[in-house]
Amino acid sequence: MRKIIMAVQVSLDGFFEGPGRDIGWHRVDEELHSHFNEQLRTMGAFLDGRVTYELMAGYWPAADQDPASTPAEAEFARIWRDMPKYVYSRTLQAAGWNTTVVRDVVAADVLALKQSPGGDLALGGAELADSFRRLGLIDEYWIYVHPVLLGSGRPLFKTAADRTELTLAGTRAFGNGVVLLRYTS
Repeated sequence: MRKIIMAVQVSLDGFFEGPGRDIGWHRVDEELHSHFNEQLRTMGAFLDGRVTYELMAGYWPAADQDPASTPAEAEFARIWRDMPKYVYSRTLQAAGWNTTVVRDVVAADVLALKQSPGGDLALGGAELADSFRRLGLIDEYWIYVHPVLLGSGRPLFKTAADRTELTLAGTRAFGNGVVLLRYTS
């Protein structure tokens, strides 16, 4: 069965976005981007919320045509474009680039998707991840902690009524100071 893997970048103080949706503090260099490509190219699909999807769709479809793109960025553009995508949105009417629009997170539908053949499913977007978390649908958490304190912004996890115990599955430190913490549920 495929796994649902939430991969997200956070500040050391737990924010996935700074004030005004700022993500300019991400320290994605060639080493980290190459790592992302290595991990994501084997996925079976991307599962994103509308905001994450629109952010990605606003840049990646043609990024490999930009002469300023690094080799890792150009490779990711091709990975993103070719990968099947599911965008969860009640407002988005249509989406391009091999994308299916899904209106609601329905646990039975997600479990059916996990049962289908293919690689694991990469979950993106904090709001969507919170819905998946509350339904117990996340199998692994890949938290990329950036060495920066933002002080304010949007926290990765909302307050929850229940506790979720996780098991450390691995760590990795990158040359730019980012640390990957991998947990299984």
